[in-house]
Amino acid sequence: MEIKVEMDKAYTPSDEVVAREIEGELILVPLTAGIGDMEDELYTLNETGKAIWKKLTRQLTLRALASSLADEYQAEPGEIEADVAGLMRELINRKLVVQA
Repeated sequence: MEIKVEMDKAYTPSDEVVAREIEGELILVPLTAGIGDMEDELYTLNETGKAIWKKLTRQLTLRALASSLADEYQAEPGEIEADVAGLMRELINRKLVVQA
């Protein structure tokens, strides 16, 4: 089943996940069994993922979050929106984020 990502909704990190930066990588650690255990227990974010994750705490809609990133990185908004939607689909599927 395809996860629907709503760009006009805000998402936030789940209370059941802890994020830690270790040697430049952001690692998401689920605190509850059954969260994030589709392939492995830990989930590592790349630089783009880290930038998205850090903005999730601001309670922005995904569209506003993508617009902010497009301004910061001087990138095409449509391209950034696609990247945000792709990562959010994965994070929602793994229950690492929830709708705010």
